[in-house]
Amino acid sequence: MGIARADFPDFPQTQVIQEYEVDPAWPQRPERVQPFGAVSGIAVDKENQVWIYNRGEDPVQVYTADGKFVRTWGKEVIKEPHHLRIDPQGNVWVTDIGLHVVHQFTPQGKLLKTLGTSGEQGEDEQHFYAPTDVAVSPSGDAFVSDGYGNRRIVHYDKDGKFVKSWGTFGTEPGQFTLPHSIVLDGQGKLYVADRNVGRIQVFDQDGKFLDQWDHVLMPWGLCATPTGDIWACGSTPYWWRRGEVASPLKDQIFVRFAPNGRVKQTWAIPLGEEGHTKPGECNGAHCIAQDTGGNLFVGDVFGNRAQKFVPSPTSPQGP
Repeated sequence: MGIARADFPDFPQTQVIQEYEVDPAWPQRPERVQPFGAVSGIAVDKENQVWIYNRGEDPVQVYTADGKFVRTWGKEVIKEPHHLRIDPQGNVWVTDIGLHVVHQFTPQGKLLKTLGTSGEQGEDEQHFYAPTDVAVSPSGDAFVSDGYGNRRIVHYDKDGKFVKSWGTFGTEPGQFTLPHSIVLDGQGKLYVADRNVGRIQVFDQDGKFLDQWDHVLMPWGLCATPTGDIWACGSTPYWWRRGEVASPLKDQIFVRFAPNGRVKQTWAIPLGEEGHTKPGECNGAHCIAQDTGGNLFVGDVFGNRAQKFVPSPTSPQGP
């Protein structure tokens, strides 16, 4: 101990751990656009534009990866945002837990399609109960995580016709405690964040259970990368409730999984004070997206913030 050779330093000459630094100036919201409410959805399109879905007065806000404002829309038709996705054709899908529907829009905000019955909750082919997220296949099929009121995944074809649903309440494989987010990878597999029980379940598009990844994190949000990896954001595992008391958040982490469930990368940031998070902190990390430059974009619901995390330089560091 305490002995070091000059030719064998105690730090790596080439970094193998990827760190991230927050960009505190991102994004540059113009004064005419209202501040974010709880940021529940975030996605990156093929042009590296970042779509921020929030519970403020301007629910859909779009920025470039550098933070320049592009457009906003949605205040007339959206009640309570949850997650947002961009389909392979560039159209925008949003879940609205207040109206119990899933909408498809053009990038400019023109409504194209609605799944579910607006303002009505239920558990049949035409009704959701606070749907949380949607994944859209290259052929246009939609898979909805019908999560807060129901505990199921619902499949519709490209024309909005009901195909099937699967899932019941429980902790066995194929059951759900709260399906909070859903993504589809390039191989056609579905990944469902069963948040409150602390696992990610994997299915084929017929609803066949394939795998589950547990004891890693409480997954709030998911995104699939072009290379096939899955990013998840949330906190380290804990009991969602102890008796009648909801457990407080412990921390905030991001985890990158390989398609087979192997953990390839983890990154933690400080848990900020609710409503007063500082740059680089988060409280209720709800959604995550990655652009082609490897930047991570994260939204949180208790800090009312969307942030950009930039990969740090990987040059050698001194002791």
